[in-house]
Amino acid sequence: MVRYILRRVVTMIPTLILISMLVFIIIELPPGDYFESYVAELQALGEQADLDEIEMLRDRYGFDQPQYVRYVRWVGGMLHGDFGYSFAYRLPVSDVVGDRLWLTFILSFVTIIFTWAVAFPIGIYSATHQYSWGDYGLTFLGLMGVAVPNFMLALIMMYFANVWFGLSIGNLMDSAYVDAPMNWDKVRSILSHIWIPVVIIGMAGTAGMVRRLRANLLDELRKPYVATARAKGLSPGRVLRKYPLRMALNFFIADIGSILPAMISGAEVTAIVLSLETTGPMLIRALQSQDMYLAGSFLMFLAVLTVLGVLVSDIALALLDPRIRLGRGTAK
Repeated sequence: MVRYILRRVVTMIPTLILISMLVFIIIELPPGDYFESYVAELQALGEQADLDEIEMLRDRYGFDQPQYVRYVRWVGGMLHGDFGYSFAYRLPVSDVVGDRLWLTFILSFVTIIFTWAVAFPIGIYSATHQYSWGDYGLTFLGLMGVAVPNFMLALIMMYFANVWFGLSIGNLMDSAYVDAPMNWDKVRSILSHIWIPVVIIGMAGTAGMVRRLRANLLDELRKPYVATARAKGLSPGRVLRKYPLRMALNFFIADIGSILPAMISGAEVTAIVLSLETTGPMLIRALQSQDMYLAGSFLMFLAVLTVLGVLVSDIALALLDPRIRLGRGTAK
Protein backbone atom coordinates (compact mmCIF):
# COMPACT_ATOMS: atom_id res chain seq x y z
CA MET A 1 0.00 0.00 0.00
CA VAL A 2 2.77 2.46 0.94
CA ARG A 3 4.66 1.70 -2.28
CA TYR A 4 1.48 2.23 -4.29
CA ILE A 5 0.81 5.60 -2.64
CA LEU A 6 4.39 6.79 -3.23
CA ARG A 7 4.19 5.71 -6.87
CA ARG A 8 0.93 7.58 -7.34
CA VAL A 9 2.29 10.72 -5.66
CA VAL A 10 5.33 10.68 -7.95
CA THR A 11 3.02 10.24 -10.96
CA MET A 12 0.98 13.25 -9.84
CA ILE A 13 3.90 15.62 -10.43
CA PRO A 14 4.17 15.29 -14.24
CA THR A 15 0.37 15.10 -14.40
CA LEU A 16 0.00 18.47 -12.68
CA ILE A 17 2.78 19.97 -14.82
CA LEU A 18 0.96 18.88 -17.97
CA ILE A 19 -2.35 20.22 -16.60
CA SER A 20 -0.72 23.57 -15.78
CA MET A 21 0.53 23.81 -19.37
CA LEU A 22 -2.92 23.05 -20.75
CA VAL A 23 -4.55 25.56 -18.38
CA PHE A 24 -2.09 28.27 -19.40
CA ILE A 25 -2.63 27.54 -23.10
CA ILE A 26 -6.42 27.63 -22.68
CA ILE A 27 -6.48 30.97 -20.84
CA GLU A 28 -4.09 32.38 -23.47
CA LEU A 29 -6.11 31.15 -26.46
CA PRO A 30 -8.58 34.07 -26.76
CA PRO A 31 -7.17 36.91 -28.85
CA GLY A 32 -5.78 39.85 -26.91
CA ASP A 33 -5.63 40.00 -23.13
CA TYR A 34 -7.48 41.51 -20.18
CA PHE A 35 -6.12 45.00 -20.80
CA GLU A 36 -7.35 45.13 -24.39
CA SER A 37 -10.78 43.93 -23.27
CA TYR A 38 -10.78 46.48 -20.45
CA VAL A 39 -9.87 49.38 -22.74
CA ALA A 40 -12.49 48.32 -25.31
CA GLU A 41 -15.15 48.10 -22.59
CA LEU A 42 -14.33 51.60 -21.31
CA GLN A 43 -14.38 53.03 -24.83
CA ALA A 44 -17.79 51.46 -25.41
CA LEU A 45 -19.01 53.28 -22.28
CA GLY A 46 -17.46 56.56 -23.46
CA GLU A 47 -14.77 56.59 -20.76
CA GLN A 48 -11.01 56.89 -20.93
CA ALA A 49 -8.63 54.27 -19.55
CA ASP A 50 -5.48 55.09 -17.59
CA LEU A 51 -3.00 53.97 -20.24
CA ASP A 52 0.02 54.66 -18.01
CA GLU A 53 -1.32 52.32 -15.31
CA ILE A 54 -2.14 49.66 -17.90
CA GLU A 55 1.35 49.88 -19.37
CA MET A 56 2.86 49.63 -15.89
CA LEU A 57 0.87 46.45 -15.18
CA ARG A 58 1.86 45.03 -18.57
CA ASP A 59 5.54 45.51 -17.76
CA ARG A 60 5.18 44.28 -14.18
CA TYR A 61 3.55 40.99 -15.17
CA GLY A 62 5.58 40.39 -18.30
CA PHE A 63 2.90 40.74 -20.97
CA ASP A 64 5.59 42.02 -23.31
CA GLN A 65 7.56 38.79 -22.88
CA PRO A 66 7.11 35.41 -24.63
CA GLN A 67 4.39 33.08 -23.37
CA TYR A 68 6.79 30.47 -21.99
CA VAL A 69 8.43 33.12 -19.79
CA ARG A 70 5.05 34.14 -18.38
CA TYR A 71 4.19 30.47 -17.82
CA VAL A 72 7.37 29.84 -15.83
CA ARG A 73 6.80 32.97 -13.74
CA TRP A 74 3.17 31.97 -13.08
CA VAL A 75 4.00 28.41 -12.01
CA GLY A 76 6.98 29.55 -9.98
CA GLY A 77 4.83 32.09 -8.16
CA MET A 78 2.20 29.47 -7.28
CA LEU A 79 4.90 27.21 -5.82
CA HIS A 80 5.81 30.08 -3.49
CA GLY A 81 2.21 30.91 -2.55
CA ASP A 82 1.87 33.83 -4.98
CA PHE A 83 -1.19 33.12 -7.14
CA GLY A 84 -0.84 36.30 -9.12
CA TYR A 85 -2.80 39.52 -9.44
CA SER A 86 -6.45 39.94 -10.35
CA PHE A 87 -6.60 42.79 -12.85
CA ALA A 88 -10.40 43.03 -12.64
CA TYR A 89 -10.42 43.43 -8.84
CA ARG A 90 -6.99 45.09 -8.65
CA LEU A 91 -6.02 42.88 -5.75
CA PRO A 92 -3.89 39.76 -5.26
CA VAL A 93 -5.80 36.59 -6.12
CA SER A 94 -5.59 35.31 -2.54
CA ASP A 95 -7.29 38.51 -1.30
CA VAL A 96 -9.97 38.37 -3.99
CA VAL A 97 -11.00 34.83 -3.18
CA GLY A 98 -11.10 35.54 0.55
CA ASP A 99 -14.29 34.44 2.31
CA ARG A 100 -15.83 33.20 -0.94
CA LEU A 101 -13.66 30.10 -0.83
CA TRP A 102 -14.82 29.23 2.69
CA LEU A 103 -18.45 29.96 1.85
CA THR A 104 -18.21 27.71 -1.22
CA PHE A 105 -16.61 24.96 0.86
CA ILE A 106 -19.29 25.20 3.56
CA LEU A 107 -22.14 25.22 1.03
CA SER A 108 -20.73 22.27 -0.91
CA PHE A 109 -19.91 20.26 2.22
CA VAL A 110 -23.43 20.71 3.63
CA THR A 111 -24.87 19.84 0.19
CA ILE A 112 -22.87 16.59 0.09
CA ILE A 113 -24.01 15.64 3.60
CA PHE A 114 -27.62 16.44 2.63
CA THR A 115 -27.31 14.39 -0.56
CA TRP A 116 -25.93 11.33 1.20
CA ALA A 117 -28.32 11.59 4.15
CA VAL A 118 -31.35 11.65 1.83
CA ALA A 119 -30.09 9.29 -0.89
CA PHE A 120 -29.00 6.42 1.37
CA PRO A 121 -32.33 5.56 3.02
CA ILE A 122 -34.34 6.21 -0.15
CA GLY A 123 -32.04 4.09 -2.33
CA ILE A 124 -32.02 1.23 0.18
CA TYR A 125 -35.82 1.34 0.53
CA SER A 126 -36.34 1.34 -3.24
CA ALA A 127 -34.01 -1.61 -3.72
CA THR A 128 -35.48 -3.70 -0.89
CA HIS A 129 -39.08 -2.86 -1.88
CA GLN A 130 -38.74 -3.24 -5.64
CA TYR A 131 -41.91 -2.59 -7.68
CA SER A 132 -43.85 -1.41 -4.63
CA TRP A 133 -45.89 1.80 -4.69
CA GLY A 134 -43.20 3.47 -2.64
CA ASP A 135 -40.56 2.39 -5.14
CA TYR A 136 -42.62 3.73 -8.05
CA GLY A 137 -43.24 7.03 -6.30
CA LEU A 138 -39.60 7.53 -5.29
CA THR A 139 -38.45 6.52 -8.78
CA PHE A 140 -40.76 9.14 -10.30
CA LEU A 141 -39.43 11.82 -7.96
CA GLY A 142 -35.88 10.75 -8.77
CA LEU A 143 -36.49 11.06 -12.50
CA MET A 144 -38.00 14.50 -11.96
CA GLY A 145 -34.96 15.54 -9.94
CA VAL A 146 -32.61 14.41 -12.69
CA ALA A 147 -34.69 15.99 -15.47
CA VAL A 148 -35.15 19.47 -13.94
CA PRO A 149 -31.94 21.55 -14.03
CA ASN A 150 -30.85 23.12 -10.75
CA PHE A 151 -31.05 26.65 -12.09
CA MET A 152 -34.60 26.03 -13.33
CA LEU A 153 -35.61 24.75 -9.89
CA ALA A 154 -33.98 27.85 -8.38
CA LEU A 155 -36.00 30.15 -10.65
CA ILE A 156 -39.24 28.30 -9.79
CA MET A 157 -38.59 28.48 -6.05
CA MET A 158 -37.62 32.16 -6.24
CA TYR A 159 -40.84 32.94 -8.12
CA PHE A 160 -43.16 31.14 -5.72
CA ALA A 161 -41.32 32.43 -2.65
CA ASN A 162 -41.79 35.98 -3.92
CA VAL A 163 -45.41 35.55 -5.08
CA TRP A 164 -46.73 33.50 -2.14
CA PHE A 165 -44.64 34.76 0.77
CA GLY A 166 -43.10 38.00 -0.49
CA LEU A 167 -39.62 36.68 0.34
CA SER A 168 -36.33 36.79 -1.51
CA ILE A 169 -34.45 33.50 -1.16
CA GLY A 170 -31.26 34.61 -2.88
CA ASN A 171 -27.83 35.19 -1.32
CA LEU A 172 -26.11 33.25 1.43
CA MET A 173 -26.51 35.99 4.02
CA ASP A 174 -28.22 39.30 4.69
CA SER A 175 -26.83 42.16 2.65
CA ALA A 176 -25.55 43.89 5.79
CA TYR A 177 -23.02 41.09 6.35
CA VAL A 178 -21.64 40.73 2.81
CA ASP A 179 -18.51 42.83 3.39
CA ALA A 180 -18.44 42.45 7.18
CA PRO A 181 -15.78 40.37 8.95
CA MET A 182 -16.75 36.93 10.16
CA ASN A 183 -18.62 37.02 13.48
CA TRP A 184 -21.43 35.14 15.21
CA ASP A 185 -24.15 37.33 13.69
CA LYS A 186 -22.79 36.66 10.20
CA VAL A 187 -22.58 32.93 10.94
CA ARG A 188 -26.20 32.88 12.09
CA SER A 189 -27.24 34.75 8.95
CA ILE A 190 -25.40 32.21 6.78
CA LEU A 191 -27.01 29.27 8.62
CA SER A 192 -30.46 30.77 8.14
CA HIS A 193 -29.94 31.26 4.38
CA ILE A 194 -27.93 28.19 3.41
CA TRP A 195 -30.70 25.57 3.44
CA ILE A 196 -32.54 26.66 0.31
CA PRO A 197 -29.37 26.62 -1.87
CA VAL A 198 -28.46 23.25 -0.34
CA VAL A 199 -31.82 21.74 -1.29
CA ILE A 200 -31.76 23.24 -4.79
CA ILE A 201 -28.18 22.28 -5.61
CA GLY A 202 -28.45 18.88 -3.94
CA MET A 203 -31.70 17.88 -5.64
CA ALA A 204 -30.17 16.54 -8.86
CA GLY A 205 -27.27 14.90 -7.06
CA THR A 206 -29.64 13.21 -4.63
CA ALA A 207 -31.88 11.92 -7.40
CA GLY A 208 -28.98 10.56 -9.41
CA MET A 209 -27.42 8.93 -6.36
CA VAL A 210 -30.70 7.24 -5.43
CA ARG A 211 -30.93 5.74 -8.91
CA ARG A 212 -27.36 4.46 -8.83
CA LEU A 213 -27.59 3.07 -5.31
CA ARG A 214 -30.83 1.28 -6.16
CA ALA A 215 -29.38 -0.25 -9.32
CA ASN A 216 -26.13 -1.35 -7.65
CA LEU A 217 -27.89 -2.75 -4.61
CA LEU A 218 -30.40 -4.69 -6.74
CA ASP A 219 -27.53 -6.18 -8.70
CA GLU A 220 -25.82 -7.33 -5.48
CA LEU A 221 -29.02 -8.69 -3.95
CA ARG A 222 -29.48 -11.04 -6.94
CA LYS A 223 -26.08 -12.69 -6.49
CA PRO A 224 -25.73 -16.27 -5.15
CA TYR A 225 -23.89 -15.32 -1.95
CA VAL A 226 -26.98 -13.39 -0.79
CA ALA A 227 -29.19 -16.45 -1.33
CA THR A 228 -26.66 -18.53 0.60
CA ALA A 229 -26.65 -16.07 3.50
CA ARG A 230 -30.46 -16.13 3.62
CA ALA A 231 -30.45 -19.94 3.53
CA LYS A 232 -28.18 -19.95 6.58
CA GLY A 233 -30.87 -18.09 8.51
CA LEU A 234 -29.34 -14.62 8.68
CA SER A 235 -31.84 -11.83 9.25
CA PRO A 236 -32.69 -9.62 6.22
CA GLY A 237 -31.08 -6.60 7.85
CA ARG A 238 -27.85 -8.44 8.58
CA VAL A 239 -27.75 -9.93 5.09
CA LEU A 240 -28.14 -6.43 3.64
CA ARG A 241 -25.46 -4.84 5.82
CA LYS A 242 -22.91 -7.65 5.63
CA TYR A 243 -21.97 -7.49 1.94
CA PRO A 244 -24.54 -6.13 -0.59
CA LEU A 245 -24.69 -2.62 0.87
CA ARG A 246 -20.93 -2.54 1.31
CA MET A 247 -20.32 -3.55 -2.29
CA ALA A 248 -22.95 -1.12 -3.57
CA LEU A 249 -21.08 1.78 -1.95
CA ASN A 250 -18.15 1.52 -4.36
CA PHE A 251 -19.47 4.24 -6.61
CA PHE A 252 -19.83 6.61 -3.63
CA ILE A 253 -16.13 6.23 -2.95
CA ALA A 254 -15.26 6.52 -6.64
CA ASP A 255 -17.08 9.88 -6.72
CA ILE A 256 -14.58 11.47 -4.33
CA GLY A 257 -12.46 12.49 -7.31
CA SER A 258 -15.29 14.68 -8.59
CA ILE A 259 -16.67 15.74 -5.20
CA LEU A 260 -13.52 17.55 -4.05
CA PRO A 261 -13.30 19.99 -7.01
CA ALA A 262 -17.08 20.41 -6.93
CA MET A 263 -16.76 21.68 -3.37
CA ILE A 264 -14.78 24.66 -4.69
CA SER A 265 -16.34 25.32 -8.08
CA GLY A 266 -19.89 24.80 -6.85
CA ALA A 267 -22.95 24.99 -9.08
CA GLU A 268 -21.90 28.04 -11.07
CA VAL A 269 -25.12 28.75 -12.98
CA THR A 270 -27.31 28.14 -9.92
CA ALA A 271 -25.04 30.38 -7.85
CA ILE A 272 -25.51 33.17 -10.40
CA VAL A 273 -29.31 32.74 -10.38
CA LEU A 274 -29.44 32.79 -6.56
CA SER A 275 -26.77 35.54 -6.27
CA LEU A 276 -24.69 33.34 -3.98
CA GLU A 277 -21.42 34.73 -2.65
CA THR A 278 -19.40 31.71 -3.82
CA THR A 279 -16.44 31.21 -6.14
CA GLY A 280 -18.49 29.85 -9.06
CA PRO A 281 -19.72 33.22 -10.42
CA MET A 282 -16.25 34.68 -9.82
CA LEU A 283 -14.66 31.94 -11.94
CA ILE A 284 -17.09 32.54 -14.81
CA ARG A 285 -16.49 36.32 -14.71
CA ALA A 286 -12.73 35.75 -14.66
CA LEU A 287 -12.95 33.56 -17.77
CA GLN A 288 -15.19 36.07 -19.54
CA SER A 289 -12.94 39.05 -18.78
CA GLN A 290 -9.69 37.14 -19.44
CA ASP A 291 -8.50 37.79 -15.89
CA MET A 292 -5.90 35.13 -16.48
CA TYR A 293 -4.26 34.83 -13.08
CA LEU A 294 -7.56 34.56 -11.23
CA ALA A 295 -9.01 32.07 -13.73
CA GLY A 296 -5.78 30.08 -13.96
CA SER A 297 -5.44 29.81 -10.18
CA PHE A 298 -9.01 28.52 -9.92
CA LEU A 299 -8.48 25.93 -12.64
CA MET A 300 -5.18 24.72 -11.17
CA PHE A 301 -6.71 24.44 -7.72
CA LEU A 302 -9.54 22.35 -9.16
CA ALA A 303 -7.01 20.16 -10.98
CA VAL A 304 -5.03 19.55 -7.77
CA LEU A 305 -8.22 18.63 -5.90
CA THR A 306 -9.24 16.26 -8.72
CA VAL A 307 -5.90 14.44 -8.70
CA LEU A 308 -5.93 14.18 -4.89
CA GLY A 309 -9.55 13.03 -4.95
CA VAL A 310 -8.81 10.24 -7.42
CA LEU A 311 -5.91 9.09 -5.24
CA VAL A 312 -8.05 9.07 -2.08
CA SER A 313 -10.89 7.24 -3.85
CA ASP A 314 -8.54 4.56 -5.21
CA ILE A 315 -7.08 3.90 -1.77
CA ALA A 316 -10.51 3.90 -0.11
CA LEU A 317 -11.89 1.50 -2.72
CA ALA A 318 -9.08 -0.94 -2.08
CA LEU A 319 -9.76 -0.82 1.66
CA LEU A 320 -13.52 -1.15 1.23
CA ASP A 321 -13.60 -3.90 -1.40
CA PRO A 322 -11.08 -6.75 -1.02
CA ARG A 323 -11.71 -7.71 -4.66
CA ILE A 324 -9.85 -4.58 -5.76
CA ARG A 325 -6.08 -4.82 -5.84
CA LEU A 326 -3.62 -1.97 -6.14
CA GLY A 327 -0.84 -3.78 -7.95
CA ARG A 328 0.33 -7.05 -9.40
CA GLY A 329 2.19 -8.06 -6.28
CA THR A 330 -0.93 -7.99 -4.10
CA ALA A 331 -2.97 -9.98 -6.61
CA LYS A 332 -1.07 -13.21 -6.04
